[in-house]
This record gives sequence, structure tokens and C-alpha cells, in this order.
Amino acid sequence: MRHRNGGFKLGRNTSHRRALLRNLVTSIILNDRVHTTITKAKATRPIVEKMITLGKNGSVHSRRQALAYLMTPESVDRLFSIVAPRYSTRPGGYSRIIRTGVRKGDSSEMAFIELLGAEQELSEKAEKRSEARAKKREELQKQLEEQGAADQANPPAGQ
Repeated sequence: MRHRNGGFKLGRNTSHRRALLRNLVTSIILNDRVHTTITKAKATRPIVEKMITLGKNGSVHSRRQALAYLMTPESVDRLFSIVAPRYSTRPGGYSRIIRTGVRKGDSSEMAFIELLGAEQELSEKAEKRSEARAKKREELQKQLEEQGAADQANPPAGQ
């Protein structure tokens, strides 16, 4: 019986589970949004909330606690300078889980876990990404046209 044994095991041993959750939390703080399974998102949510609360505190001790858990110093800097001030007046509930359907390979339920209020940054990132893709597509098209023109001007010698 598993009476009163709470928490998510995630089918992993302790060290693997801890590393997985640390990586997810770090990614959420750096990118504002992560696509993962529902169970992993639910396991990650309380830890993300705790990290943001540490960031709101802003003391040296809380910075060291966050640095002990998060994987990169850049994530700690972003947590204390960008993410935590965003929620200075909010008493809790900094993240949301949005279900996205099932994964094709194993039919597990997938979801986005994202920070609230990050929609503007996420849309800016998406716009930059689409502009970069369009620019790359135009360059590729130019190269193909130039190559086609060069092939028509100089046909192969064997024909």
C-alpha cells in the first residue's frame, strides 16, 4: 500500500528524478515555456513557484538557495532580474499548464508549462524566429535562382 506516500516518482530513481526536475525548472526560467508531459509539468510546477518566491525575496541567501538548485548562473540572474519582479504584487500562482493533446509515438498526454505574463516575450521571440526563417528562405531562393541561371548558361559538356 502507498498510503501517505505523496509525490511524483516519474518512473525514475531519486537522482535521475532530481536532475530531470532541475533541468525543467531551469528551462522554464530561461525560456518562459516548456513542452513536456502532463505529469512532469505537474511535478515541476511547485518547484517553479518556490524559485519565483525566492526571487521575490531577493536576499543573498535566497540567491544562493536558487543557485544551489538551478543549473546555470544565467538562469539565476534571469530569475532575480526579470522573472521575479514581474510577479512582485502577485501572491502566488505564477505558472499555468496548458494541455496540448497526445504525443504521436507513445500517446502520452503533453502540455505546455509556462509562466504567466510572458506572452509578450514569447510572441516577440516567435516573430524574430519567423523573420529569421523568412530571411533564410529568401537567401536560399536566391542561391537556387543563381545556380539555375549558371546551369543554363553553361550546359554540361557531355550533352
